[in-house]
Amino acid sequence: MQQDSSVVSLADRLRTEVGRLRPGERLPSSRALVERHRVSPVTVTRALGVLATEGLVVTRPGSGTFAAERPVPAPEPADLSWQAVALGDRAVDASGVSWLLTPPPDGTIALSGGYLHPSLQPLRALSAAGGRAVRRPDAWDSPPVSGLDGLRAWFARSIGGDVTPADVLITSGGQQALTSTLRALLPPGAPLLVESPTYLGVLAIARAGGLHPVPVPADADGVRPDLLAEAFAMTGARAFYCQPTYNNPSGALLSPERRAQVLAVARAAGAFVIEDDFARHLAIDPPPTPMINQDADGRVIHVASLTKATGPSLRVAAVVARGPVAARIRAIQVVEGFFPARPLQETLLELVSSPGWPRHLRDVRTALKSRRDALGAALARDLPQVRANRPAGGPHLWARLPDGVSDRLLAEAALRAGVLVSPGSMFFPAEPPAPYLRLSYGTAASEAELAEGVRRLSHCFRGLGPLA
Repeated sequence: MQQDSSVVSLADRLRTEVGRLRPGERLPSSRALVERHRVSPVTVTRALGVLATEGLVVTRPGSGTFAAERPVPAPEPADLSWQAVALGDRAVDASGVSWLLTPPPDGTIALSGGYLHPSLQPLRALSAAGGRAVRRPDAWDSPPVSGLDGLRAWFARSIGGDVTPADVLITSGGQQALTSTLRALLPPGAPLLVESPTYLGVLAIARAGGLHPVPVPADADGVRPDLLAEAFAMTGARAFYCQPTYNNPSGALLSPERRAQVLAVARAAGAFVIEDDFARHLAIDPPPTPMINQDADGRVIHVASLTKATGPSLRVAAVVARGPVAARIRAIQVVEGFFPARPLQETLLELVSSPGWPRHLRDVRTALKSRRDALGAALARDLPQVRANRPAGGPHLWARLPDGVSDRLLAEAALRAGVLVSPGSMFFPAEPPAPYLRLSYGTAASEAELAEGVRRLSHCFRGLGPLA
């Protein structure tokens, strides 16, 4: 129903009057408005009703009509567009790492992730170790810049060979260790040779630092030394990043012959080898000794981490380096972060020094073997068209999909069906040679959950159509 023109006209005039009043101030009476504007009482009543509907006035029976409280206008969004000019064209892509760190939705079976399921983590031992650590009188003091002496000595013993505590720098987790190491070795714009596939976190670090990851193909026995030599010759690179013991994502173990060949190739190129030994304590079969034990001239920079075998928030790792590069890595850590938190260092030292630590590692080894075999059996039963490896350690299976199947579409469909997997293309520095999935058997709650996850995945696979 349209308002009478006299009502609209009066409402406009009253709207102006109300705008001059303070909130809570009384309007003239209806009789006064009738006389002032020479309109009927009905017109006044209707005009005030319009203003009340708009929230401009409040009518209180027996008291009159009052100017309403004025809502505080929402502030205009800040104009941040200037930052695009100031920041330039360099971007940091954390999407792949964020995918791995984001908890799955409730009810989703996690066949993706780099950390053990809480049932496999030494939570009681960690709590006890943390409690003992923080009760020490100096727990909150600054630690030595290179790390606690006892923790450096423990890492040196566990790595073996001729590594000494003086060679060890304690860092705030493996990711920070890799960041400091790459910054120490390479200037922005430099090439970095990496296995292909490789850990997507190092690709993110390299690109964020302006480096150019160059893929070197690997097979079931690890990186191919012949192609590594070609890559050094073509690029002039001065560093090669690898995970020779249970590569993430493929689980490949670099063979003893190739370890010697990789070191020989790096020596001929005058280059460093960054050995990321993240999964040594997730071994199923006895692992080979670290590559640094075969290195006599300070060529290998060894990164050792215990986070995967303990808990995701125990962000403590170690970098082993010798010569001038060790001083540079240490200097970068001091400049960027001073030192890792002492309570975490004390907690880790308490944990690995306790009688329960070897028992925990044995329990993890037994559980991972059982879960690896259960996941492999479920794939053979429900997805025989997928070829999966059988790694000797680490938390992941590397599953080759049939040609033509999109790993990303399959991963998206699987998530909708309640199972989280990692598309293999995320782990390649360039175009992948074939479609893969990384399936993690250390992240699920049980072997039954692994089997259910594969069952759900098989339904998604059949939904892809004839190519599947």
